[in-house]
Amino acid sequence: MEPEAEAALFRLIDIARSDTGQSRRVADFLLAWWNAGSCGSFDLTSLWALDRAIVEDMAKVFQAIGRVHSYPDQLGYGERFEAIVRAWRPELVETA
Repeated sequence: MEPEAEAALFRLIDIARSDTGQSRRVADFLLAWWNAGSCGSFDLTSLWALDRAIVEDMAKVFQAIGRVHSYPDQLGYGERFEAIVRAWRPELVETA
């Protein structure tokens, strides 16, 4: 992933680790990339409730996803995304 897109991704991951309305929407966006089938899709109208800078970061990441043709774990971001799953989709986390 290109440095600018990766920086945007890291900002989004940081936001998704918080507990706000914007965080939930950012988590939904990221988790739709992780696994839309189990984590859910992303409602584009959620963009309306986000700050402009967040939307711009999402656009950068969206473009990067189209270029890299890979899932986050294939790019080395698996642990970060697993943390988002634990925070926002705890029902999907396997318990030992």
